[in-house]
Amino acid sequence: MASASQRVEDHSQEERFRRIWEVVEGIPEGCVLNYGEVARLAGLPGRARLVGRALARAPKKRALPWHRVVNAQGRISFAADSVRGQRQRRLLEDEGVEFDGEVIDLERFSPERAIDRLLWGP
Repeated sequence: MASASQRVEDHSQEERFRRIWEVVEGIPEGCVLNYGEVARLAGLPGRARLVGRALARAPKKRALPWHRVVNAQGRISFAADSVRGQRQRRLLEDEGVEFDGEVIDLERFSPERAIDRLLWGP
Protein backbone atom coordinates (compact mmCIF):
# COMPACT_ATOMS: atom_id res chain seq x y z
CA MET A 1 0.00 0.00 0.00
CA ALA A 2 1.35 3.44 -0.94
CA SER A 3 2.21 5.85 1.84
CA ALA A 4 0.60 9.28 2.06
CA SER A 5 3.82 10.93 0.85
CA GLN A 6 3.97 8.54 -2.14
CA ARG A 7 0.36 9.39 -3.05
CA VAL A 8 1.17 13.13 -2.84
CA GLU A 9 4.25 12.61 -5.04
CA ASP A 10 2.20 10.60 -7.57
CA HIS A 11 -0.42 13.35 -7.60
CA SER A 12 2.14 16.10 -8.08
CA GLN A 13 3.83 14.08 -10.85
CA GLU A 14 0.44 13.72 -12.58
CA GLU A 15 -0.10 17.47 -12.19
CA ARG A 16 3.29 18.22 -13.75
CA PHE A 17 2.52 15.87 -16.65
CA ARG A 18 -0.89 17.51 -17.14
CA ARG A 19 0.71 20.96 -17.35
CA ILE A 20 3.23 19.69 -19.91
CA TRP A 21 0.51 18.02 -21.98
CA GLU A 22 -1.48 21.28 -22.02
CA VAL A 23 1.52 23.23 -23.33
CA VAL A 24 2.16 20.63 -26.05
CA GLU A 25 -1.53 20.67 -27.03
CA GLY A 26 -1.19 24.43 -27.55
CA ILE A 27 1.70 24.26 -30.04
CA PRO A 28 0.17 25.39 -33.35
CA GLU A 29 0.46 23.33 -36.51
CA GLY A 30 3.66 24.13 -38.38
CA CYS A 31 5.45 25.23 -35.20
CA VAL A 32 7.93 23.58 -32.86
CA LEU A 33 9.16 24.10 -29.32
CA ASN A 34 12.14 22.50 -27.65
CA TYR A 35 11.81 20.39 -24.52
CA GLY A 36 13.22 23.13 -22.29
CA GLU A 37 10.78 25.72 -23.60
CA VAL A 38 7.84 23.36 -23.04
CA ALA A 39 9.03 22.86 -19.46
CA ARG A 40 9.39 26.60 -18.92
CA LEU A 41 5.92 27.32 -20.30
CA ALA A 42 4.50 24.59 -18.04
CA GLY A 43 6.02 26.38 -15.04
CA LEU A 44 8.77 23.79 -14.70
CA PRO A 45 11.98 25.56 -15.76
CA GLY A 46 14.99 23.29 -16.01
CA ARG A 47 12.87 20.14 -16.31
CA ALA A 48 13.35 19.37 -20.02
CA ARG A 49 13.85 15.65 -19.34
CA LEU A 50 10.53 15.55 -17.52
CA VAL A 51 8.89 16.70 -20.76
CA GLY A 52 10.20 13.61 -22.53
CA ARG A 53 8.85 11.37 -19.77
CA ALA A 54 5.48 13.13 -19.84
CA LEU A 55 5.18 12.69 -23.60
CA ALA A 56 6.04 9.00 -23.32
CA ARG A 57 3.34 8.53 -20.68
CA ALA A 58 0.60 10.64 -22.28
CA PRO A 59 -2.73 8.86 -22.68
CA LYS A 60 -3.32 8.01 -26.34
CA LYS A 61 -6.79 9.57 -26.14
CA ARG A 62 -5.14 12.98 -25.66
CA ALA A 63 -3.72 12.73 -29.20
CA LEU A 64 -0.88 15.11 -28.35
CA PRO A 65 1.05 16.70 -31.22
CA TRP A 66 4.22 15.21 -29.70
CA HIS A 67 6.04 15.60 -33.01
CA ARG A 68 6.18 19.38 -32.49
CA VAL A 69 8.68 18.99 -29.64
CA VAL A 70 12.36 18.83 -30.61
CA ASN A 71 15.67 19.20 -28.79
CA ALA A 72 17.42 22.49 -27.99
CA GLN A 73 19.50 22.31 -31.19
CA GLY A 74 16.34 22.07 -33.33
CA ARG A 75 16.88 18.38 -34.02
CA ILE A 76 14.58 15.41 -33.68
CA SER A 77 15.73 13.45 -30.64
CA PHE A 78 15.12 10.05 -32.22
CA ALA A 79 17.79 8.66 -34.53
CA ALA A 80 17.25 10.02 -38.05
CA ASP A 81 17.10 6.53 -39.54
CA SER A 82 14.71 5.15 -36.90
CA VAL A 83 11.02 4.59 -37.58
CA ARG A 84 10.06 7.18 -34.94
CA GLY A 85 12.56 9.72 -36.24
CA GLN A 86 11.35 9.32 -39.80
CA ARG A 87 7.72 9.55 -38.68
CA GLN A 88 8.35 12.72 -36.68
CA ARG A 89 10.15 14.35 -39.59
CA ARG A 90 7.36 13.39 -42.01
CA LEU A 91 4.68 14.79 -39.67
CA LEU A 92 6.58 18.06 -39.30
CA GLU A 93 7.24 18.38 -43.03
CA ASP A 94 3.55 17.69 -43.73
CA GLU A 95 2.80 20.74 -41.56
CA GLY A 96 5.25 22.90 -43.50
CA VAL A 97 8.21 22.76 -41.10
CA GLU A 98 11.44 22.90 -43.08
CA PHE A 99 14.74 21.26 -42.21
CA ASP A 100 18.24 22.41 -43.07
CA GLY A 101 19.77 18.95 -43.19
CA GLU A 102 18.64 17.56 -39.84
CA VAL A 103 18.02 20.93 -38.13
CA ILE A 104 14.92 23.11 -37.77
CA ASP A 105 15.30 26.86 -37.31
CA LEU A 106 13.65 27.14 -33.88
CA GLU A 107 13.10 30.87 -34.18
CA ARG A 108 11.54 30.70 -37.64
CA PHE A 109 9.15 27.89 -36.65
CA SER A 110 8.33 29.15 -33.16
CA PRO A 111 4.70 29.71 -32.20
CA GLU A 112 5.48 33.43 -31.81
CA ARG A 113 6.31 33.63 -35.52
CA ALA A 114 3.18 31.69 -36.60
CA ILE A 115 1.09 34.85 -37.10
CA ASP A 116 3.87 36.49 -39.12
CA ARG A 117 3.98 33.43 -41.41
CA LEU A 118 0.20 33.47 -41.83
CA LEU A 119 0.19 37.16 -42.74
CA TRP A 120 3.38 37.51 -44.73
CA GLY A 121 4.38 33.99 -45.81
CA PRO A 122 7.56 32.04 -45.03
